[in-house]
Amino acid sequence: MAGRRSGPDLVALTVLALLTQGPRHAYDMQRFITATHKDYVAGLPRSLYHAVRKLDGDGLIAPVETVRDGGRPERTVYGLTDKGRSELAQRLKRILGTVGRDSTPMVAALSLAGALPREEVGDALRIRVDELRRRVAEADEALAAMKEAGLPRLTMLEVEYERARDTAELDWVEELVEQMGKGNVAWSAELPPLTG
Repeated sequence: MAGRRSGPDLVALTVLALLTQGPRHAYDMQRFITATHKDYVAGLPRSLYHAVRKLDGDGLIAPVETVRDGGRPERTVYGLTDKGRSELAQRLKRILGTVGRDSTPMVAALSLAGALPREEVGDALRIRVDELRRRVAEADEALAAMKEAGLPRLTMLEVEYERARDTAELDWVEELVEQMGKGNVAWSAELPPLTG
């Protein structure tokens, strides 16, 4: 898959999602990222320009025009390709459906979820719910086995912590999926257009 590394490239993911709203140049994207406090995007502006070059090279975005405002330098405006739109959907759904120790990818995916149809986000989140339920059940089994073995609570603290974290996330994601299903979460078509 184009652009895959060991972890999700959250800068590239953000660029792809922003371009679903229409063509933009990198400086406009940078201003929007800063204005909307997408704090998971680190290393601006260098990381943003690197992501744009890589996405363009991979055929996920393409230049649509070059603009010059007053005495400012020329800026290349990029648009999302069909390949880029498909890649964005795959990446977002994978992150939304995958539970991991680092919550940053999930925060980013939730921030950009409006780039996908509500139903696809709901489907990915239901996969996450199933995984969280499995993890809570495994933690319950591990804790029961540790107690049965007579181990002191001190040796169980990390399992208790992970279980508590997974349970809290499970409750939140289940509530979100329910509210989305009822139409209580406004979706991108129902929101005003994004501006930089």
